[in-house]
Amino acid sequence: MYIDKLLKISDAQAFTATAVGTNVIDLTVARSIGNGTPMAMVFTVGVAADQTSGDEDYTFDVEYATNAAQSSGAQLIGRRIFESGTPSAPAQNADLLVAGFVFAIPLPPTTAGEVGQFIGIRATLAGTSPSVTVDAYLAPLCDVGQYVAYADNVTIG
Repeated sequence: MYIDKLLKISDAQAFTATAVGTNVIDLTVARSIGNGTPMAMVFTVGVAADQTSGDEDYTFDVEYATNAAQSSGAQLIGRRIFESGTPSAPAQNADLLVAGFVFAIPLPPTTAGEVGQFIGIRATLAGTSPSVTVDAYLAPLCDVGQYVAYADNVTIG
């Protein structure tokens, strides 16, 4: 699978605390997203989520913001929650967050006047020792089922 570098929000980004993605997509010119072909933010897990203590929770948000740092005008447009132990609705079990797991957050169709200039992600981690490494990128929703992610099998010695 080929991914456009400019549509990649996180590239093997290791999250150990609440943080935003390393990149955003600047929608200065074309702010309409998902009109025509529905779009999604696709996440692939590179390093499995830590669940050592059994209290680690992982929330992934997609948001629009008025600045590239995602510190002002943030507007939540999609969310997936994964909880260790016995998850409560609408969360899913954090056991799913193993290397190679792919999940998507569908984006609602928008018009130029209703969104911020930047689209990005935010990961909110909670618990004793949460950590997970993910890639995130914008892609057509209809293609999500075709993506396969493989854990890196590289050894450097």
